Amino acid sequence: MDKKMKTRSNRCDFDRETATGKIAMAASAHPIATDAGEKILREGGNAIDAAIAIQFGLNVGEPMMTGIGGSGFFMVYHAESKTTKIFDGHTRAPKAAHPELFLDDKGEVIPFKERSTHGIGVGVPGILKAMEAARKEYGTKPLAELIEPAAQAAEKGVEVNWVMEEILNTFDYRLGDHARELFQPGGKSLKEGDVYQKEHLVKTFRILQRDGIEAFYEGEIGEAIISTLKELGGIMEMSDLRDYEITVDEPVWGTYRDYKIASSNMPSAGGTTMLQILKLLEGFDLSKYNAKSWEKYYLFTEAMRIAFSDKIAFSGDPEFGDIPLNGLLNEEYLAERRKLISFERRNDSVDFGNPWAYTGGKEINIVRQPFEPEKERSETTHFTVIDKWGNIVACTSTVEHPFGSGIMVKDHGFVLNNELTDFDAVPGGLNEIQPGKRPVSCKTPTIVFKDDEPVLTLGSPGGPTIIGSVFQTLINVLDFGMDLKEAIEEPRIFNSTGPLIGWESGISMEAKGEMESRGFEFADGPFPLGNVQAIQIDREKGLIYGAADSSREGKATGIDG
Repeated sequence: MDKKMKTRSNRCDFDRETATGKIAMAASAHPIATDAGEKILREGGNAIDAAIAIQFGLNVGEPMMTGIGGSGFFMVYHAESKTTKIFDGHTRAPKAAHPELFLDDKGEVIPFKERSTHGIGVGVPGILKAMEAARKEYGTKPLAELIEPAAQAAEKGVEVNWVMEEILNTFDYRLGDHARELFQPGGKSLKEGDVYQKEHLVKTFRILQRDGIEAFYEGEIGEAIISTLKELGGIMEMSDLRDYEITVDEPVWGTYRDYKIASSNMPSAGGTTMLQILKLLEGFDLSKYNAKSWEKYYLFTEAMRIAFSDKIAFSGDPEFGDIPLNGLLNEEYLAERRKLISFERRNDSVDFGNPWAYTGGKEINIVRQPFEPEKERSETTHFTVIDKWGNIVACTSTVEHPFGSGIMVKDHGFVLNNELTDFDAVPGGLNEIQPGKRPVSCKTPTIVFKDDEPVLTLGSPGGPTIIGSVFQTLINVLDFGMDLKEAIEEPRIFNSTGPLIGWESGISMEAKGEMESRGFEFADGPFPLGNVQAIQIDREKGLIYGAADSSREGKATGIDG
């Protein structure tokens, strides 16, 4: 890897963000978290143990992105049995939720900023139960030991990095009263270099160490959650916490060229949509094009528009509706959809297709939702670990938007998610709000296999842009032959169904002009898209490569023995 390579951020620290190891690797978006995972690995823990330690570490270092008040898709590849499972700790709607929850008295949609920073937007958190289920099945260490590195880091005090300063400057309006006391002491936002104390979070960690996750779902932490929400008009009850259940899911599987890919299954549409994009692009010889050519950008953009049209129409919680998964990934269906790509100009007729024609099932009502730019600005985090036995964890976890709902649990130091706002505000479609239901997500934790052996694992935060970040990084490795760090740092583009393309600094301006001449529109200026964390396995050389994205203060750490 070339330390002089161009990166997507002027904050790049190549030595911190890349690593090579012989037996194990951990990569996350914050050094506190990666260090926690490394400690557990060096003390004999496996990837599942280390990943749990990383999640708690991220609650310390990246509290605006993730935490125990949120959710996650905890994907585990178990080397001995060669099985891949997803411990789905996605949020569920409380029993008092209903399809018109986000409509006002006049039947109009409550503005996103209002509904996403109110108690009614909070879903039942699931990440703790997902991790605990994975630990009980595959882990080797007690939960208390896995929490300890994060607890110690929080006791020492946390230094604010440039990522948190920027998020506070942009999203401070999302903070509730208790969160403001922590992140804006004296009315002024914390700045890079400030050290702030997290004694309330330490208290919560110590309760979990003593009493287990039952304290969260049945005991004093749960009671504090409900008490806080009740004061703010929330609808969650203790029975919602007590009755919450995760699922253990089969990944969605697909192929791309000579590789087999496992990714997140519904209710996360991320894996299916990412695989659709890859299969659409598989019909083209990408090696004919330069990584900065207009043809590449054209193919990426049109494939995203086609797949996202289907994603918006046909995604939902499979426990509550019939999802045409087989149709969406049917080769004949995708071949028909591929015909929408012409290279001539932007195809204005791109819309959702009819996957029901290629699978059994009943066609459903499509309810179009209003476009709300603020809703697209969700954030998350991703981390990944491989251990000396070959076990892998890839986890994308979140509190949804920066600082989640902005509601910090009184005297307990963690924020609650706003994940119910991932449901459709206008009822009637697959993703309408119902009690106990999980909203559609875009999380895309992914493991790539060659000859039935894992060779690459990755994921990203970024709301809908997660899908774009993951598939582009995959193609940069598999088609353009980039090394892992290059593949992550190659500037990305993103669009959903509309004409506007988001873009990162460093894309070809010549190619951008060519795209604009073909009817595409670009955002006024560049901005970061996603934050990929990845691990690549080179079995011939016996080496493992880890890389963290320069768009945050990520860290990769390798272990040789």
